[in-house]
Amino acid sequence: MAGDQIKKAHEERRKRMTALTCGGVFFGMIGLAYASVPLYALFCQVTGYGGTTQRVEQYSDKVLDRQITVRFDANKASGLPWNFEPEQRSVTMNIGQTVQVQYKASNWSEQPASGRATFNVTPEMAGAYFNKVECFCFTDTTLKPGEVQEMPIVFYVDPAIVDVPELKDIRTITLSYTFFPIETKPLAAAPSEESETTKLGG
Repeated sequence: MAGDQIKKAHEERRKRMTALTCGGVFFGMIGLAYASVPLYALFCQVTGYGGTTQRVEQYSDKVLDRQITVRFDANKASGLPWNFEPEQRSVTMNIGQTVQVQYKASNWSEQPASGRATFNVTPEMAGAYFNKVECFCFTDTTLKPGEVQEMPIVFYVDPAIVDVPELKDIRTITLSYTFFPIETKPLAAAPSEESETTKLGG
């Protein structure tokens, strides 16, 4: 009888340990999933994976005697009452040359509207060598009703791109933006004279 009780106790202890282990793995996987989002974004920014461009603080100090064409694409998600387009469809430049181009956005609605841009380049491997010095994609944008805003981009293609076997013969890069709507908190309305009179017992 004592042997059966000991065996039963060991069995219950083993079941508890199995349950705790499974629970730990489950919650660990949830934590990893949440952590992976910012880590993946950081990985893309550092490596250019997925066509993510790079942000730099200074212009290129080396310009090659070789040209490349950069094409510009503009998109917007439904729900954002804007027109959004590049002012020019492409530019041909020397690799390493710093260039400024403009996109333009206009709000055709009767309400303020805010947007946030995502971006990438194709071919995707070129993202690690497409360097932005200035870009409207670094901040959210709010346009008043009828407002038109020019959105500059200052960028260059890193000369190191010619040292990459898969990219050494590249002739064209496409830079693509998509604006998505974002919600902003409405400004608190000033109290009307009528409400102030009511508060004063009028």
